Amino acid sequence: MREVDLDVFAAELAQGAFAIDVREPDEYAAGHVPGARTAPLSELGAHLAALPADRPVYVICASGNRSAWAAEHLENAGFQAVSVAGRTSGWVRGGHPVVRGTDTRAS
Repeated sequence: MREVDLDVFAAELAQGAFAIDVREPDEYAAGHVPGARTAPLSELGAHLAALPADRPVYVICASGNRSAWAAEHLENAGFQAVSVAGRTSGWVRGGHPVVRGTDTRAS
């Protein structure tokens, strides 16, 4: 499983990278990376059909544990998965923009 830091993730996101946030819906609604789609870890299997098979899927969460597990699971399922180190809290601390309250599902 690949892992990237927040600077690499921000650059990739600016270029149109596909990102999912595997936190629970209330965590996602409280603040998430712009453009990241919600795909709670507990529902990840239901979102597989909506994920791109031809480009990387960046996975972010609160602590790094869920994103690492999800990225490994996605990689085992044939996806090009990349876990984002630094977490959503690091994204916020870095002064990056945050979206609140929307529900953009991966599927």
